[in-house]
Amino acid sequence: MTLVHNIVGPPTAARVMLLVHGFGADERDLGGLLSYLDPEGRFLTVLPRGPVAAPPGFAWFDLAGDATDATWASSLDALDDLLDEVCAANGKDRAEAIVGGFSQGGGLAVALGLRRSPRPHPLGVLAMSPIAPDGIDYDWEAAAAVPVLVQHGTDDPLVPVARGRALARSLLEHGVPLVYQEYPMGHAVALESVQAAKAWLDQVVAGERPSEPMPEEPPEPLVKPVTTAAFEAEVLRAEQPVIVDFWAPWCQPCRAVSPVVEQIAAMRQGSYKVVKVNIDEEPAIAQRFEVQSIPMIGLFRDGRLERAALGAKPRQALEAELGMLVIP
Repeated sequence: MTLVHNIVGPPTAARVMLLVHGFGADERDLGGLLSYLDPEGRFLTVLPRGPVAAPPGFAWFDLAGDATDATWASSLDALDDLLDEVCAANGKDRAEAIVGGFSQGGGLAVALGLRRSPRPHPLGVLAMSPIAPDGIDYDWEAAAAVPVLVQHGTDDPLVPVARGRALARSLLEHGVPLVYQEYPMGHAVALESVQAAKAWLDQVVAGERPSEPMPEEPPEPLVKPVTTAAFEAEVLRAEQPVIVDFWAPWCQPCRAVSPVVEQIAAMRQGSYKVVKVNIDEEPAIAQRFEVQSIPMIGLFRDGRLERAALGAKPRQALEAELGMLVIP
């Protein structure tokens, strides 16, 4: 398979960097990061396009697949070949290359950098919000010499942060020099995360193998924010009844009732799940359940909105309006 790709960087660049885009993007997507990642022009950066149509862009493999999926395997091999070709054509050492990517591309970068292969392993791996399927045949002995940076958003609705943590823990357990970082973002990159990636790149290029202990997991909030992507699983298919606080940042009564909702969450643990939905960020949910006035506190049971209470109220009044047994 021959991949459509762009190559960006000066002919004086010392080494190659392969950056692989995510689902629904294209070869231009990660090019915008280069002014932050490589302002000095140290890299000849290869920006390939996925072979699978995924409007409005392209993809590398079926999101439901694993490392045995034919599309995953062929995309991985095509990227491996492309890295070889670009290094050979430009007189660059493949062992000095950086491989990186976002989402699907991040998972492919991890596999490309650490899998069992007769080809030289790269200098380092940058994985941003990676989707790393099960079943990758890692070469753990060689991987112990390849530093990896994994970055993930704590609010990622598409690739839960737990997957990023699990990948990072697995790499650490096998002796991979790893830095794992989390940021308050969704399925995206942020300026802070790109700046941290630049600092990590500086260390790797200088011959270091940065490694840090895993950061402690933040405690689960009493009232978990829920997005449109997660609403079905978190609310409609929940086994417990779910109380949903529909709110918006500009709503003063919402701020007044928020501590009351948190109090209910603390007192009803084990009996009710309590979540919140920002209707400004999730208008599709608000439209679906005809949320026309906020704060609206809804009680969902067995996949349907059973009761709703409008306005800021004391806890006992709110519980009574939702049909809950009032706790003194």
